[in-house]
Amino acid sequence: MNDDLIMSNTPDTDYSQALAEGWLPIREVSRITGVNAVTLRAWERRYGLIVPHRTAKGHRLFSTEHIQRIQQILLWLNRGVSVSQIKPLLNAPAALAPAPDSDWQAWRQTMIEAISELAERRLDDCFNQAMSLYPARPLCEQLLLPLLNELEQRWQGQFGAQLERVFFQSWLRSKLGARIYHNNRSLKGAPILLINHSDLPFEPQLWLTALLVSSSHCPVEVFDAPVPGGELGLAVEHLKPRAVVLYSSKTLNTHQLPRLLQGIDCPILIAGPTVCIHFDQLSVSTTEIAGLYLAHNPVEANQRLSQLGLYR
Repeated sequence: MNDDLIMSNTPDTDYSQALAEGWLPIREVSRITGVNAVTLRAWERRYGLIVPHRTAKGHRLFSTEHIQRIQQILLWLNRGVSVSQIKPLLNAPAALAPAPDSDWQAWRQTMIEAISELAERRLDDCFNQAMSLYPARPLCEQLLLPLLNELEQRWQGQFGAQLERVFFQSWLRSKLGARIYHNNRSLKGAPILLINHSDLPFEPQLWLTALLVSSSHCPVEVFDAPVPGGELGLAVEHLKPRAVVLYSSKTLNTHQLPRLLQGIDCPILIAGPTVCIHFDQLSVSTTEIAGLYLAHNPVEANQRLSQLGLYR
């Protein structure tokens, strides 16, 4: 039975007052997030994923923070994680928190507005302004990573989301690819090989990692698609990279790792949300596979590569 609809003859004054203060009823949350009310109640009762406010008569009420948490749950579900495994991941350090600096927030808002209007020149001008003022690391930490997080939440169930995603990702790939290409032309030595090990055609955070590595005066080679087991060793044989970075935002077959990484004699870094998803298994793998390391996000990946002495 829908206990949000159980009402007595007397009005629920707490409910009416809460709505006036900006709290949202479950039907409105369902409309905004695309998650039906039955599922929202199951997430609360069975898994404790969300804990809505309750009025004296038992009505569920939700805040904007609840909406954001629901959107985070949807992101993990879309990455192949079962609902029973999500709770410990919600507070995992997969994304960096935005800085309180109003300039960063203003740039992010301008970029989101430009993306929503498919305004490439305005998007480009805003990013160029930020890029001219800040080095790659704060640009990633305070602008691009928080922007990606905001966009992923914005795109949950919104009409036109796929159009915005294709527009933005096409622009970002072109923008970062041009900068990386320019940097590579002035750099010498073996590259760091970055591989998109997701089933997605484009992984923005892989390219942010490439930008950070390239900005650390190290050449990079980006393979924006998975490389089959056995052929990764062939790529390493030809390129002789300083390290290999496998990036994935999806579930990973950890049992196939030894076969995939067979014959690679340079450091290997597994990066992205897959590290949160499989942290326990991958932590064990780092003790069993020599030269294997983990990183949650592009900044951590860049730090780890630097700590390994690869930016010489």
